[in-house]
Amino acid sequence: MLSAAALFACAYGAAFAYSPSIAQLDAQARAVGNRRDLAEHIGDMVFATRWPAEVTQISANELDGHLIVGIRVLGVKFHETMTREAFVDEALTLVQRAFDAAPGAEEVDLWASVPIGVAKGVVVSGDLAKPTSRTVFSLSVRRGESAASIRARAQSGGAFWDTNWERTAFNEHV
Repeated sequence: MLSAAALFACAYGAAFAYSPSIAQLDAQARAVGNRRDLAEHIGDMVFATRWPAEVTQISANELDGHLIVGIRVLGVKFHETMTREAFVDEALTLVQRAFDAAPGAEEVDLWASVPIGVAKGVVVSGDLAKPTSRTVFSLSVRRGESAASIRARAQSGGAFWDTNWERTAFNEHV
């Protein structure tokens, strides 16, 4: 038997509250680019997983019919102990998820960055801004490349690896 409140809600079309998931909130907050809608869609798939190297941003940009997706991960404070191979595996999985979520994407660029300490009062936005992070890993993947060729490229000079970061990042424990 329906309660009076339920009957009223059905009769008058009262809306029920919707609570977005943490993944959806992350996707909305971390999406950028001129195709933010697509970045959020990719983010819905990416942020449903807790990655060892935290994903901090998804971008989607389209110009003259060319769609490029970007994924930025944090190169410090991994959620679990990482090896170089595990890092490459995560990168490949993230790239594949982006291609799956964005069938029109021609390329996915993935990069890891680490924060740079800046002194109090230093300008960090605008024309005179000092950088607050630096790239320590980057990999560009074109649609249609096989996982084996991407892995080989990432391991043998087809990706940028900051040697100082690489030497220490995978030795630190959580």
